[in-house]
Amino acid sequence: MELPDKAVNFLKRQSFVIVSTIDSEGRIHSSCKGIVGINEKGKVFIVDLYHNRTYRNLKNDSRISITQIDERRFTGYTLSGQAKIVLREDIHSDYIKEWENKVLKRISDRIIKSVQDGKSSASHYEAELPEYPQYLIEIEVEKITDISHPCRGEEEK
Repeated sequence: MELPDKAVNFLKRQSFVIVSTIDSEGRIHSSCKGIVGINEKGKVFIVDLYHNRTYRNLKNDSRISITQIDERRFTGYTLSGQAKIVLREDIHSDYIKEWENKVLKRISDRIIKSVQDGKSSASHYEAELPEYPQYLIEIEVEKITDISHPCRGEEEK
């Protein structure tokens, strides 16, 4: 599915998304994951730093949705589709580099904000994350929902 430029540009500016999967009992599981790539052809690439519930859920049911919002602009999207697990040793180095750059930017932004606010932090949470992703989630998008305004509803392609 071809993704609209507006959605692609929005997601490229994000450092993370909320990923929702279905567990073995049919319940929704949501967690934050780092977005490292998106293309106009309808693929989104997300790193997962842990082999935990999201991984187990995707092994049993490849359905997935990702959601990201910009609360200041009251805009956002949910993309739904099918996920493919890419094992750690098969992750393209560009995605690893993109993840490293995003983590460094988040640490830098946190330090700058702390200095500007005159506050100190005992910890920089991003620096405590595992160094490398355990696997990559490759999503083939099948449906886009613009959640910017309640009256807009779903935009299916």
